[in-house]
Amino acid sequence: MSLSRREFIKIGAGATAAVGLGSGLVTQWWGLDNNPIPNPNTEGDRIVPTFCELCFWKCGVLAHVKKGPDGQERVVKITGNPDHPLSRGKLCPRGTGGTGLLYDPDRLKQPLVRTKSKRGEDIFEAVSWETALDEVAAKLMKVKEEHGPEALALFSHGFGGSWFKHLLKAMGSKNIAAPSYAQCRGPREVGYWLTFGSGIGSPEAVDAEHARCIVLMGSHLGENMHNTHVQDFSRAIDRGADIIVVDPRYSTAASKARHWLPIKPGTDIALLLAWMHVIITEKRYDADYIQKHAIGFDELKKHVEAKTPEWAYPITGIRPEKIRETARLMAGAAPATLIHPGRRSTWYGDDTQRERGKAILAALLGSWGREGGYLIPSKMSVQPYPDQPYAQTPKAALDRVKEGLYPLADETLASGLCDISVPGEAAMNLKGWIVYGTNLIQSLPDYRKTVKAIQALDFIVTVDVLPAEICGWSDVVLPESTYLERTDDLWNPGYREPFVAMRQQAVEPLYQSKPGWWMAKELANRMGLAAYFPWKDSLEYVRERATRSGLDFDTLQAKGVVKGAVVPTTEEQGLTLSFDTESGKIELYNQTLKNLGFDPIPDYYPVEEPPAGSFRLITGRAPMHTFGRTTNNRFLSECYDENEVWVNADVAKGLGFKNGDRVILVNQDEVRSEPISLRATQRVRGDAVYIVHGYGHTAEGLKFAYKRGASDSLLTTNYKVDPIMGGTGMNVNFVRIEGVA
Repeated sequence: MSLSRREFIKIGAGATAAVGLGSGLVTQWWGLDNNPIPNPNTEGDRIVPTFCELCFWKCGVLAHVKKGPDGQERVVKITGNPDHPLSRGKLCPRGTGGTGLLYDPDRLKQPLVRTKSKRGEDIFEAVSWETALDEVAAKLMKVKEEHGPEALALFSHGFGGSWFKHLLKAMGSKNIAAPSYAQCRGPREVGYWLTFGSGIGSPEAVDAEHARCIVLMGSHLGENMHNTHVQDFSRAIDRGADIIVVDPRYSTAASKARHWLPIKPGTDIALLLAWMHVIITEKRYDADYIQKHAIGFDELKKHVEAKTPEWAYPITGIRPEKIRETARLMAGAAPATLIHPGRRSTWYGDDTQRERGKAILAALLGSWGREGGYLIPSKMSVQPYPDQPYAQTPKAALDRVKEGLYPLADETLASGLCDISVPGEAAMNLKGWIVYGTNLIQSLPDYRKTVKAIQALDFIVTVDVLPAEICGWSDVVLPESTYLERTDDLWNPGYREPFVAMRQQAVEPLYQSKPGWWMAKELANRMGLAAYFPWKDSLEYVRERATRSGLDFDTLQAKGVVKGAVVPTTEEQGLTLSFDTESGKIELYNQTLKNLGFDPIPDYYPVEEPPAGSFRLITGRAPMHTFGRTTNNRFLSECYDENEVWVNADVAKGLGFKNGDRVILVNQDEVRSEPISLRATQRVRGDAVYIVHGYGHTAEGLKFAYKRGASDSLLTTNYKVDPIMGGTGMNVNFVRIEGVA
């Protein structure tokens, strides 16, 4: 399916080149340039529908498989699955580059066991699977026997982690966490749940396509390339929707906006309160909607009475007339005004309250459960595999160093599990880690604490596709097959169009890599837990689940997805709204927060200012990369192979720097970055600098990404914890700029 002018090519800078990556460059990385292999632009000998794992969006893809002259089958092209609700036949740049991961020459190729070297020295011995699994099983059982099952933890990111979650629960532990909660979306989920009785979920069920006004606060659509949302964003622009972008940086989305508000970092709550003031005092809110569905309006009205645009101006840097104009614009388009929830919401430690502010603003506009706003998703039911009940009920997760901390966290905190592993932090310390698909050195704040925690462990094993930094700190490294080489569990998310998707193997695993399900099952066999993995393989497992759920498994395999009956998702479609809050209403004023000692309505408190001569470090993404997961991907790096530091042009000139100079960033703790190119631009405020996340790798096994660009993760040695749910606000680091001799 062809791309329209606005879709992806226009939205994502540099995306044009990436879209073509799946159509010919593949042969370069097979070393088959001179061999007469079939043309990769054709449809392939066979096409395997599956879903992607270049990011967490899980778009439906079609893997085009051809047999080469050597008889080996290869994936020659990846395209969007037109039957899948998330891709609709189209892919973002990353999705087309899946072959770059499959055929990455730096892939982990065989099991590795650390020799007598120290953790972090990255010195390993290649061993057989039998030896590696025996070692892992013995060490995990030793931790369990000596300290109890609650001394074990799993850090997981990626759909294949489900097999290891099952394994850890079978061992008796609930210490299972993903950095995607406390380091990303957690404050958003809790903030919206406190307001509407429901979080946002993933993929976010928002109706950007039919929105008349879209407000993006630090959400970089077009760079943060969520396929479905970018398609909908493109269509909204085509239909004439007004875009309001609040961001210290002139992002790709800002270039499509009617209004760009270059807000002072850390003052978003003040702007939200001023918007509420305008909408309430000018009676531009949806009075009928509020009367019918909400409580706490009188308290909110009193709270924002003095929060005028004139009050907000010296705080945010946004002029009063601009605050009023944008408030009236979004109110005029309501209820088809989408206050986009965004994704990475861990900024300053007040993040749940900021997300509450966005939710309250959406409620005033009447956009929750309305066309052009937030949809109420539905979900297809999938029956579980008839597993044996766990022999012991695991204790609560050990992710709080003190009882009562972060009372509204509704998932386990990965940073909390790390804290518990540091000796002296708590009465009980974790002793064994399983790390699946997440590079904790880059994904957790303050790598120094992560390293300290690892050094105190009795055992750590990592399961991954690439030799990321966390592998060098592990005792055993197990090479996993890529998503194109394995069959995983069924996926049935809540979404506006309910569906069940299947990930299935397209080609045989390369090297000695193995799928996660096989590793978990083999470990279970060695630890006396075989009864919890009674199935032959993952294909038998998903077939049984599908059959028990009444799904047509043949159709599921053939199309990669089965869709359910469409049900109303908005009031306009006949949906009756309900709210799973204490009051059963939208809670503009939240008594639960009040009872816990927190503000029942968000309020503004100043954040720390950068020291003289320093700048706030803010980060983001490039449309062809997913954090640090893809920066070693040669295909995707044809478009973007190294990050830069954006510095305001006037500031750069004042410091004696010019565009293209090589500089070093030094943070408040004197941690120094690798050299990075300076981009002098008017597209960023003078009190902040910006870099794309995921570069500056220190793992030598990542031969392409090694020391390419600068690592924001290494510079993030400071963070502020959200007291409500434990999210780690990371936009609290400051850097100064030094030239490279």
